[in-house]
Amino acid sequence: MDLTNLCAEIRNYFETEKRFGTFTISGGSISPSNFLQSGQYYRIVGSVFNDGVHRHPAHDLTDETFDGAVWAMAVPPAVIELLHKIDDFEKAEANSPTAYTSESFGGYSYTKATDENGLPAGWRSVFKNELNRWRKL
Repeated sequence: MDLTNLCAEIRNYFETEKRFGTFTISGGSISPSNFLQSGQYYRIVGSVFNDGVHRHPAHDLTDETFDGAVWAMAVPPAVIELLHKIDDFEKAEANSPTAYTSESFGGYSYTKATDENGLPAGWRSVFKNELNRWRKL
């Protein structure tokens, strides 16, 4: 899970300012960026190679010039913590069986949490209440 996907899921990019125009990415850095603070998250929109959420100063961007937008963001620390919890959950789930919800044999029993449809609980259902706190309709 990354912040781009989490923001898309909750339809909330925590934008504080949107700048529109021509942006140049050279040497992995975006310009102009004088409206971004060090450590601040921002979203690139309209780029061929770099659409998504990044953290300033980013040095891993692909060089290009594009007409689009850069959204300055104010992501609450609680959202970053939630992102880490979801990432930990996904890593744990990758190492657990997902084809069944319950099994037992030889004194061993395993039951997997399920959602309202009886399917194995994914991160969306496990973290639904926390996600809803930040979700925009």
